[in-house]
Amino acid sequence: MAFDFRKELRKLKSSFARYEIRELNCHNYEKNIYGVAYIPYSDDPLPLVIFSHELGNTYTSGIDYAKYLASHGIAVYLFDFCGGSYFGASDGDMSQMSVMTEVSDLAAVLRTAATWDFVDPDKIILMGASLGAVVSTIVSAQPSATNCGLILLYPDLAIFDALHKKFSSLDEVPERFSYYGWFEAGRCYASDIWDYDLSHAMERCETPVMIIHGNCDDFVDLSYAQEALTHFKNAELKILPGAGHIFRGKDLTAALSLIEQYLNSVI
Repeated sequence: MAFDFRKELRKLKSSFARYEIRELNCHNYEKNIYGVAYIPYSDDPLPLVIFSHELGNTYTSGIDYAKYLASHGIAVYLFDFCGGSYFGASDGDMSQMSVMTEVSDLAAVLRTAATWDFVDPDKIILMGASLGAVVSTIVSAQPSATNCGLILLYPDLAIFDALHKKFSSLDEVPERFSYYGWFEAGRCYASDIWDYDLSHAMERCETPVMIIHGNCDDFVDLSYAQEALTHFKNAELKILPGAGHIFRGKDLTAALSLIEQYLNSVI
């Protein structure tokens, strides 16, 4: 048999890889949740970070975090919320999505992930970005939550004020309405959280919390993150000078360093 140089070269390259990438789907009742796991090579169960993406984004917004953490021995699961984006691979329609439907999705992911053979179920951390951070906070406060840590990246804690600013009462909310100038929301987006008090969820959260927020965020003011510190039992706020909403470049590098330090302290 002829020597296949290209095949052997691919095998050689793969031997230096620190992790594998595996498609892993979850289910929330009848809905399929598409996800991708970054799994470091290890003979032992691994800590797992579950990343929840921003409104309108997909699992791909967490890839930089997944690559970095997986190369440092921590597994990461990225997934698309059902109806969380116009471009997501999970089931569901964006007009039927709300914070609470995403809470249900994340809770289902957390339950499923705890059964995976490569995961240490006592070392699962929730990490959410923007709206995903709000969702992660609510799930972390549930009595059934099994996560040992919570990381909030530029959390959209202004969502509740924004809805009440747009509508003076729930009766004013139509079946469909335009939000942020690009998102065609369904009524459930407002009704599911109209009277919800996120501060109570923060107060029920038993895990150590790290919030990372830029002081130049023109979408969610830094004051919301500062206010959150008064409600969490055990939280720290890391402010990135000059950073806006969504971290890129040097801001992403700084956030990754802070995340690694935090994870080393909780796992």
